[in-house]
Amino acid sequence: MASINSNFLKLKAGYLFPEIARRVKAFSDANPDKAARIIRCGIGDVTEPLPAAVRNAMHEAIDEMGVRESFKGYGPEQGYEFLRQAIVDHEFAGLGISADEVFISDGSKCDTGNILDIFGKGNVIAITDPVYPVYVDTNVMAGNTGDADEKGAYAGLVYLPCNAENGFVADLPQERVDLVYLCFPNNPTGAVATRAQLEAWVNYAKENDTVIFFDAAYQAFVQDPTVPKSIFEIEGAKDVAIEFRSFSKNGGFTGVRCAYVVIPKTVSGKAEDGTRVPLHQLWSRRHSTKFNGASYPVQKGAAAIFSEQGQAEVKALVEHYMGNAKLLVAAAKSAGLAVFGGENAPYVWVGCPAGMTSWDMFDKMLGEAQVVITPGSGFGAAGEGWFRISAFNSRANVEEVCRRLHVVLG
Repeated sequence: MASINSNFLKLKAGYLFPEIARRVKAFSDANPDKAARIIRCGIGDVTEPLPAAVRNAMHEAIDEMGVRESFKGYGPEQGYEFLRQAIVDHEFAGLGISADEVFISDGSKCDTGNILDIFGKGNVIAITDPVYPVYVDTNVMAGNTGDADEKGAYAGLVYLPCNAENGFVADLPQERVDLVYLCFPNNPTGAVATRAQLEAWVNYAKENDTVIFFDAAYQAFVQDPTVPKSIFEIEGAKDVAIEFRSFSKNGGFTGVRCAYVVIPKTVSGKAEDGTRVPLHQLWSRRHSTKFNGASYPVQKGAAAIFSEQGQAEVKALVEHYMGNAKLLVAAAKSAGLAVFGGENAPYVWVGCPAGMTSWDMFDKMLGEAQVVITPGSGFGAAGEGWFRISAFNSRANVEEVCRRLHVVLG
């Protein structure tokens, strides 16, 4: 009989968002008269159409695929040069990043999980709490943890609590760690790290020979010009950090799928014999072996984001979603709830009313208001007592959510 990867059996229940979908379906089936009223503010999925610049570029690419002379078969696994260079020119100008340090993929969710392929066993791994569940679950699957306790915390991981007292920005570890996951602007809390805080993280990484996984999927939503959008804005980060970015939220690519990883050639890890090995070459080898590259039409569409028209349309999308966030922040505050996020990120992190758990709040909002939120405990033990509202929606839906929030909690 074929044996299985028993690490999967350590995973707690279902992945958060399928579990939310299951509960919403159960409610809809039991209350068909209310199903049509449901407004989903749980999963961070965009709602507005793809920018015209993107659509036009993809149409042109499809036309190219219909002509023998311009047809494209397998492309370079690492991504087409036109997209990699556009990313460097527009997102990392002056930061010393070269186009061959950018790897195009089909999503940051995949990348943040797949990156573990190039790291060995026995690394001490730190994650913030609350945290994007993929970081934890993929480490469990890879065998980097022990079992979970009654609160869902896995043995072998170093948890860095984020709370109202530290502004939901984790303090530096008290011990030495090999790998640390940082996400700014943060999912789920919407918190951002200041330049000084990121400098402290880079200094820690250099002193402790730590690699930082910096998830910047929401960098386009930063409104404060003093907040760094890339870890590579910090001196020394090119020696210790890998950055993950996505076109999903700023360009509306959640259903199109395109993202990228930046791995400077100067960041390295240690082989079993103690020699230093550039992580860039390991990821390039892994990428070429397990991935055939994002499709040509998708990459052409992604490149169009950096055109003058594309930049204007993306700016309008960001303004739309951040306008939604502003309304949600105001509504939650007027209901007397504690609120974080929503200023530099499309997520609003809200404290539950006294005495309610995060899943209690989920049930209350679904049952009484037909609004789907995300319970904070689904992001880790430190998320208990909080819930996340996504600003990815139409303006009309967000205005209605604000009204219903007042009815339920006013």
